[in-house]
Amino acid sequence: MPSKRTARIGALTVAAVCSTVSAVVLTAPAHADTVRIHDIQGTTRMSPYGGRQVTDVAGVVTGVRTYGSSKGFWFQDPTPDDDPATSEGVFVFTSSTPKVAAGDSVTVSGTVSEFVPGGASTGNQSVTEITKPAVTVLSSGNAVPAATVIDSRSVPDAYAPAGDTAASGSVNALTLEPETYALDHYESLEGMNVRISDARVVTATDPYSELWVTVKPREHANRRGGTVYGAYTSQNTGRLQVQSLGATADFPAANVGDELAGTTEGPLDFNQFGGYTLVAGRPGTLDKGGLQRETTRSQSRGELAVATYNVENLDPGDGTFAAHAAAIVNNLRSPDIVSLEEIQDNNGATDDGTVAADQTVNKLIDAIVAAGGPKYDWRSIDPVNDQDGGEPGGNIRQVFLFNPQRVSFTDRAGGDSTTAVGVTRVHGEARLTASPGRIDPGNTAWTSSRKPLAGEFVFRGRTVFVIANHFASKGGDQALTAQYQPPVRSSETQRHLQATAENTFVNQILKAQKDADVIALGDLNDFEFSDTAKILEGRGELWSAIKSLPKSERYTYDYQGNEQVLDQILVSPSIRRDCGLDYDSVHINSEFSDQISDHDPQVLRFRP
Repeated sequence: MPSKRTARIGALTVAAVCSTVSAVVLTAPAHADTVRIHDIQGTTRMSPYGGRQVTDVAGVVTGVRTYGSSKGFWFQDPTPDDDPATSEGVFVFTSSTPKVAAGDSVTVSGTVSEFVPGGASTGNQSVTEITKPAVTVLSSGNAVPAATVIDSRSVPDAYAPAGDTAASGSVNALTLEPETYALDHYESLEGMNVRISDARVVTATDPYSELWVTVKPREHANRRGGTVYGAYTSQNTGRLQVQSLGATADFPAANVGDELAGTTEGPLDFNQFGGYTLVAGRPGTLDKGGLQRETTRSQSRGELAVATYNVENLDPGDGTFAAHAAAIVNNLRSPDIVSLEEIQDNNGATDDGTVAADQTVNKLIDAIVAAGGPKYDWRSIDPVNDQDGGEPGGNIRQVFLFNPQRVSFTDRAGGDSTTAVGVTRVHGEARLTASPGRIDPGNTAWTSSRKPLAGEFVFRGRTVFVIANHFASKGGDQALTAQYQPPVRSSETQRHLQATAENTFVNQILKAQKDADVIALGDLNDFEFSDTAKILEGRGELWSAIKSLPKSERYTYDYQGNEQVLDQILVSPSIRRDCGLDYDSVHINSEFSDQISDHDPQVLRFRP
């Protein structure tokens, strides 16, 4: 999955009129005596008036958006019909700062359009809007229509209907069933004034003044306050994004487990970055839950501690080195081996051909020493410039840190960015042809993606093979709230090829030495229940150790209200059989608004 910050900054925000799906504009307008807001919204996701002009549609303004490229206002019919599938509210896109206020009674004439946030290629659902409006204010100071309550009783447990196979899986033309499906329920309230009460935060406030709450506090809850995503068929239907119509400076800086106490009320919008969103006129009062960062235990003298940590595009210009170092020393207790992902080259995103990362790594090592940790040594292989994906010019790669007082690295020449590491058998034991080395870098499975880094370590006389990974991201997958249900996960095709290539390599090690200790770890960008994980595990060659944890504790990342597994440590049978195997996902980042990375690190301890 791409960095939340990178993905958000890189996305284009376009004016609503530029990303619409509209029919040809008809010349005859539809008049207000026959057309009301619920007629415009209709009983499906697409307005029956799409592309048509409407005249003097009446309602009361419930919220005004004066910022961004989608300026406008929401208004709502105070006299609803008796059909639960038809929304009584709609957004009016003005393009410039609206000249209305909440409580204004207005009539609106304009063109009905279906705006697709992010563009049609995203597969997102559309938002019904009135564009190119002529607005008449009839009176001011009127009562805003009472907010519809969204809570655990109103939101169904089933997530979404299956899409129409004749329409490539789209749900757009299906009649809404708001009492059966959660997405239909939210859609039936699109543009309306809604309210939640005493809602627990399940994704911390991000840099864009957004957070996620759940209206179903018991739904897949864990002990730290989040909601766990444990299967493609086990959606968290109570998730809802919250933004603010007010100043971002006033938006609460919330962590997972905090609560928006009291009432949070405002129009229900749909956006590119999470789907259905309550745009609050005033968020509830933040009630802090007191969540603390976790600290794992220290390894014993006879245990080897191996960790993986995605440090999110770390380069020498970042101000997070001391914080990362403190996390490694204090929260991870200075593991013997640390696989780092997203180490950038010496000048970060400057795209000038620089690929070396010694300044980045050594700055982190020095910070670890300053924090009271060991003087780590390190190994890595510089990638070919701009060939491994990630932020352009950054040349992210995996790096091994290791504590030479506890473990040694077996250096074997020959490894470079384009040469494939192999496996030989010497005196009955497996041996890499190069250490460090890259696995099958010429394989198209690794196109524009990080190549796995393999190395041999020795701990108390026992060789341990470690493979550091950063598989292809989830970029390009359709959102969970897409119009296509179930959504298409196009990115997993490449990860399946990557998992196949790596499993083949691990098989070579185990054929050379049946009881070899092999660890494959890193940011796999896929879940422990995914086909990617199953392919990598193969027929028992590897096993994802996060499955040793209770299901409610299996997460390393928190995205749009879903706590999920993206980072994994997989082990060979000889390690799995070790009754002392101990796995810990150390939650220091994903649940916090002041995170230094969007990933939590993991630590595996065992006795080779």
